[in-house]
Amino acid sequence: MNFIKTKLKDAYILEPKVFGDHRGYFMETYNAKLLDEQGFSFNFVQDNHALSKESGVLRGLHYQLEPFAQTKIVRVTKGAVYDVILDIREGSPTYGQWEGFILSEDNKRQLLVPQGFAHGYCTLVENTEFVYKVDNYYSPVHDRGIAWNDPDLNIDWPTSSPVLSDKDTKHPNLKDLESQFIYKGKE
Repeated sequence: MNFIKTKLKDAYILEPKVFGDHRGYFMETYNAKLLDEQGFSFNFVQDNHALSKESGVLRGLHYQLEPFAQTKIVRVTKGAVYDVILDIREGSPTYGQWEGFILSEDNKRQLLVPQGFAHGYCTLVENTEFVYKVDNYYSPVHDRGIAWNDPDLNIDWPTSSPVLSDKDTKHPNLKDLESQFIYKGKE
């Protein structure tokens, strides 16, 4: 597996090695030993799977507060998404910055989203299936979000009129959040 740094501190693209032949392909989508060798040690406790029936479904930008903050490894098993992460760790050298990636069934890329990041995605095709591992359980009481269309962030989503849940229409802008995450790393 290749670990590719993103422009955001502590977030990585994971590129699995794909072994293909006339029958199809095989790949490892998760290997704790390889992550540990790269300095990542997570105890993933829950796998989630979402189906979006339409193109333009936008889910996010979501995160959970402590003590239920989550690290995620996300990927697409069918279809394609424009995936966005946003660093919300106060004091981070990349605080308030976002980056977007295409994740698809074809490129098989995965994204490691650390705790202290908000995460969202917009489907690019119909019937997209999105799968992800988390290292903490879902807690509705700790569930939070940031407005997908925050004008200060100016995220370049692939649509200006996404299909949203009621919940995702009500999130505050980043500047209106109380500090929840403090950056603890070294530059």
